[in-house]
Amino acid sequence: MMRIMHILPELEEGGVERHVLMLSGQQREEGHEVQVISAGGKLVSQLAAGIVHTRLPVHSKNPLVGIYCAATLAPMAGREKINIIHAHSRVPAWIAMFTSKFSGKPFIVTAHAYFSTQAKWIYTPYRRANRVICVSRAVQSGMKNCFAENTVVIRNGMPPVRNTWKGSGGSGVNFLFIGRITQLKGLHDILNILPAVKGDWKLDILGDGPLRGELEQMAASLKLQGKVIFHGFREDPDAWMERSDCLLFPSYIEGMPLTLARAIQIGLPVIASAIEPVREMALGSNGLVKPGDLASWRNALERFIATKEAPARFDRNAIPTIQQMTREVQVVYQAAISPESRRH
Repeated sequence: MMRIMHILPELEEGGVERHVLMLSGQQREEGHEVQVISAGGKLVSQLAAGIVHTRLPVHSKNPLVGIYCAATLAPMAGREKINIIHAHSRVPAWIAMFTSKFSGKPFIVTAHAYFSTQAKWIYTPYRRANRVICVSRAVQSGMKNCFAENTVVIRNGMPPVRNTWKGSGGSGVNFLFIGRITQLKGLHDILNILPAVKGDWKLDILGDGPLRGELEQMAASLKLQGKVIFHGFREDPDAWMERSDCLLFPSYIEGMPLTLARAIQIGLPVIASAIEPVREMALGSNGLVKPGDLASWRNALERFIATKEAPARFDRNAIPTIQQMTREVQVVYQAAISPESRRH
């Protein structure tokens, strides 16, 4: 049995949050003691029974707040006999680094995405961590200039599927978008092309985020009322996937997208961006669409409306189970707390 401390910015909505919910839940099921540190959010209630949640401003980019959080967590790590500190995202990585320094506990970081940046100092904690887990080869490769040679690729694991794709059953096409509504998710591109897309279709949008209000206004200005429906955050995305006809995944940047992985598991057809993490799950690059290429996205949607055939094929075997992922993470933990690792 191990005592594990996870630190992530918040538990609102997104892939990092879902990853921590699933990983910590499986760790708890396997008998480990787990603490989760975040700034709180609507998903706190979904933490598995027995997991202790502590609310701290670990999302703040203020350095003084970060030091305060580390000074609070270090004695906690000692009292609770924490074996390993596991950070998710950049600000928690800094907090984990100082918590480790103050407490003597080893820390690791999971890199959930890759970013174009010249400021290598931002990633100092990643280079000093006992290990960096990259959720895809794309993250490992994309961040190789910012990380040290201490990375390992462990793809996000997924829980068992209880839903099987059935489709809407209608004559038209029910498109589906699920995700945090930000610029990088590409939903604005889809809205831009929809007025010109021919055929019988509608689009359901599940999710919330900083651009939701702006994109709702955009949909109204494009006269898409009744055709495009914003449903907000939902706790039953699998059920929506089951009864939709096609998932739209127009992202510009991802790490290892959980929404896409779930759609592949359920069997829902997907029109997806031609980005590296998506290619890792695809059976070839045919049918993937360049992000931001509005003409190509319009053509892809119209072809699907006409044929009901998915443009790209995906490999279900590329998606590990949550149990497989947890076992691989456990190996990283054991290596980080070994006496040899601590001496280096």
